[in-house]
Amino acid sequence: MNTSSDAEQFALSRLDVGKMAWMALMLTPGMGPTRIWRAMNRLESAERLFEASLTELEGLGMPAAAAQFVFEGKARAAAEDEMKRVVEAGGSVLTPEDAEYPERLREIYDPPAVLWIRGDVRLLARPGIAVVGTRHPSPYGAGMAELLSRDLAHRRLVILSGMARGVDTAAHKGALDAGGKTVAVWGTGIDVIYPKENKKLAEQIVAAGGAIVSEYPLGTFPAPQNFPIRNRILSGMSVGVLVIEAAEYSGTRITARCAMEQNRDVYAVPGNVTNKNAWGPNTLIKQGAKLTATWEDVWEDLPSQIRLELEDELAGAGQSESKAAGTASLFNDTPLAEHERIVFDKLRHDESTQLDDLIEQLEANLGSAEIFTALFELELAGRVRQLPGKNYVRAF
Repeated sequence: MNTSSDAEQFALSRLDVGKMAWMALMLTPGMGPTRIWRAMNRLESAERLFEASLTELEGLGMPAAAAQFVFEGKARAAAEDEMKRVVEAGGSVLTPEDAEYPERLREIYDPPAVLWIRGDVRLLARPGIAVVGTRHPSPYGAGMAELLSRDLAHRRLVILSGMARGVDTAAHKGALDAGGKTVAVWGTGIDVIYPKENKKLAEQIVAAGGAIVSEYPLGTFPAPQNFPIRNRILSGMSVGVLVIEAAEYSGTRITARCAMEQNRDVYAVPGNVTNKNAWGPNTLIKQGAKLTATWEDVWEDLPSQIRLELEDELAGAGQSESKAAGTASLFNDTPLAEHERIVFDKLRHDESTQLDDLIEQLEANLGSAEIFTALFELELAGRVRQLPGKNYVRAF
């Protein structure tokens, strides 16, 4: 009779030794991605790692303590234990030994030696746009992130982001609303959800055929230094990075810089110059990023081969460009009733209006009951969104 332990051992016995070698080095203290790649390039094959003498290991450029850790078998034991835990957690692992390892990541200066994944690994090779920005967006910034992600996901582009609060969360939700695919790149282990309030979002991403990716082992908790480091993966896997609201000193600026160094396209949504979070995108536009207001601004800039492949997919799915283009817009031309139009004209995309202020502004034109009715109808129609504290903004 087979026990669960027997099944685990069977699964582990099938694992490629080369993959185990990459994992072993990843879990070796003192070994980062650059040292791991250098060591592997000096070996004739990854499998030889476990056969090498201590002298040979040190000759690969490994620190003495790291070489000792591998030579004594501790690295392999750690790798076998981690692989077992990944299987138990319902995840998977990619190393450069695997054909599914994304080619775009191989192009960057320091690609991850190991990727931990929950979800569909095939998405990592698909064309995608990384959508990044502040954790504290204005209603305008959150709305634009959701709108553009929704429109681009409709056109079969994968939306990549970091699942942080703010712009990242809005981007993932926009992709999910479109029925598209989205990838969240974490700065924690794939079993450590951060922030915790995004637990449901993480489950939705995987359930919808998306993926969660990390270069950190299971159980890795959020450390501030992890997030800037993971940003190179976001930009590295994408064909371009879209920046929506970011302050002068922010992780978003690091992602944009990584994108430029990796020869990726950079797009930026212009912002209100009185908003401190407009500094990032507005400065990037000055430096040559493409000013982005609609999905077409990104679409037209894609490499021809990628755009043609996506257009063929859309045609094969029976989704015409014109039909897709109608899925979301900054402008909704459906006529409004007079009392709805009066209320709607007082609201903005980029700044919320408090209910009491709205009533005061409109007291000469409408009674409070008419304003309540108009807001209710506008919310039902998706034209207006209510924020905490009875604040209202135009929806995208």
